Amino acid sequence: MSSVEEETLQRFLDAAARGDVNHVTTLLSQVPLIINQRGTNGWNALMMAARNGQYDVVEELLKHGCDKFSVNSSSQTAHDIAKFWGHRHICNLLGGANDVCQRVLPGVDQTPQENYFSRETLERLSEKRTDKSWMEDKERDPRTVYLLFNNLSPMVGVSQRDQGERVETKLCRLKYEDVKNLLNKPTTVLIFLGVEKRKNPLSSSTSSQKEGTSCELPAWFAVGSDEDAGELLKCCSDKCCFLKKDHRELLKLSEDDAGVVAQARSVLAWHSRYSWCPTCGSGTRVEEGGYKRSCLNSECRSQQGVHNTCYPRVDPVVIMLVIHPGGNQCLLGRKKIFPAGMFSCLAGFVEAGECVEEAVRREVEEESGVKVGPVHYVSSQPWPLPSSLMIGCLAVAMTTSITVDENEIEDAQWFPRQQVMDSLLRGDRSKLSLPPRQTIAHQLIKHWINMTSNL
Repeated sequence: MSSVEEETLQRFLDAAARGDVNHVTTLLSQVPLIINQRGTNGWNALMMAARNGQYDVVEELLKHGCDKFSVNSSSQTAHDIAKFWGHRHICNLLGGANDVCQRVLPGVDQTPQENYFSRETLERLSEKRTDKSWMEDKERDPRTVYLLFNNLSPMVGVSQRDQGERVETKLCRLKYEDVKNLLNKPTTVLIFLGVEKRKNPLSSSTSSQKEGTSCELPAWFAVGSDEDAGELLKCCSDKCCFLKKDHRELLKLSEDDAGVVAQARSVLAWHSRYSWCPTCGSGTRVEEGGYKRSCLNSECRSQQGVHNTCYPRVDPVVIMLVIHPGGNQCLLGRKKIFPAGMFSCLAGFVEAGECVEEAVRREVEEESGVKVGPVHYVSSQPWPLPSSLMIGCLAVAMTTSITVDENEIEDAQWFPRQQVMDSLLRGDRSKLSLPPRQTIAHQLIKHWINMTSNL
């Protein structure tokens, strides 16, 4: 970065910290890429504004599309910074909470934690899935967006930004003309994902007016095909490719794209496993915009009542950070497939007829021998590999002796808070490596650290 660019960046950061909206807007119009750039201290303009309670600047930066999930050298977002300094009005703006919730539930923190794969950029409009005429019109609409998947891998384009310093992976957005020949093939699966969300979802218009507006917005579909990848790539005129068969590749997507992929990939994965009726073995047909498979056998038991064999299933998984009774250590485990030195939160599937709290206690005791008492829900994360819902919790240990079930995990240990902080915030992975920030395990650990840490 040249001295002129450094000077411009410093003026931009200073304006954000002072609350000078006009200066911030002017610099953004001149140098748009400056919006997410960081100063020598690792803080960007959004963090500076959040630190100093500059609501108008935060609002302006969000309008210009700044990355509110960017972290500083201490792994803290602008929301973390605003929360620490007591700027609740900015926390609400960054976290999406509203004044109504504060009035109805006074004293309760209404700023939700948004995990990777969780962002909803589309209105699903599930009521439209049975409207065949409406769906057919949307399929042919020139504004409609199609996302193409090959064996569950999305088609993406890779570009470089900031003079080659950052590589950006984005979903390839196709049009009807690009995929119309593919849609006629019997092996193709088409999933209606929804329509783009309105810019002002809380406007004072009536519900019927809102519904009408939603229906007129561009629709999104996911197209699943197992055909040769090379042939499918011809649908796109730009330089595109399909992501590799590695979950780490999905973590390269932006939060917006990741949320769409979580929905699309989960439903497509269900279709790949349930092409035949699991009740009687007969063939099935796709209905309701890709959200139902009906058995072709009229005498099949699945034709009576509601069955989870007819609709995409979601597998609930508890994932928990267990806190030592002393409060200054946490329990982490590792599987054999983990990279060397990496430990993570314990996790396991919820069994039939089991509540979340009991699932946490059972899984922790089965895997580590540690007995757990109080369980506190923190947040959840859809995990489209293939279709799980990770239910993140903190749990307090009642015992501390560890007996590892080697059929489940390879090792489990109590780690001191300082060692976890060194790995999480300072990047010291010499003794402990943690999961990437996109995982809910990472966010649970960060949540525990931030409960008592100074920024």
